[in-house]
Amino acid sequence: MAFQEGDRVRIQTPDLGAGAELSGVYPHMQGLTGKIANIYNNDEIAVEIDLDQLKGVAQDVHAISTQRMRDKLDKNLPQEDRKLLTKEEIQFTPHYVLLVRAKDLQKV
Repeated sequence: MAFQEGDRVRIQTPDLGAGAELSGVYPHMQGLTGKIANIYNNDEIAVEIDLDQLKGVAQDVHAISTQRMRDKLDKNLPQEDRKLLTKEEIQFTPHYVLLVRAKDLQKV
């Protein structure tokens, strides 16, 4: 199946039946949806995950990382530069991107 940047996709649960090749999809990735951000080749497709799909550890790690990035920005951004940014830019939410093989994706 041919994918294009911007396509909405779901990361499939791999079929690990007899003779199946081991997939690069880990349990925390299975079933997540998002849109294709970049296609490098069939084994390297960057998928920007829908943040409301994150659960458990992945959700916690993203929240902690986001807070750390905001704190670092707050600490290192000069006051003059801060005035140039909007409230939304200061309270940014980073993307959560996974690199996935084409065979592990399905269009939604």
